Amino acid sequence: MAWVLVIVAGLFEVAMALSLKASRGFTQVLPSIGFAVFAAVSFGLLSLALNRLDVGTAYAVWVGIGAVGTAALGMLFMGDQVSVARIAALALIVAGVVGLNLAGGGAH
Repeated sequence: MAWVLVIVAGLFEVAMALSLKASRGFTQVLPSIGFAVFAAVSFGLLSLALNRLDVGTAYAVWVGIGAVGTAALGMLFMGDQVSVARIAALALIVAGVVGLNLAGGGAH
């Protein structure tokens, strides 16, 4: 269950980052509110998961989901630059997160 919390928290982190972009420096009310709500939910879920998981691995998974998800959605829907190098870098992030998990950084 703790890993489910980390995954959902990571998805909320993606929503948080996209809302931050949409807020245009906190000048747009609804995206700014969305940012605050998504951030609170994301950090709240991560903190619950950390009661059962190693902090380093859980945090890396959370950040990895946020980074890869935000970058991918940015490329797909927000006009961010797409290149082989960027996609390869995202694949390396995923490989690093998987490697941490395989190295035994799970629940305690």
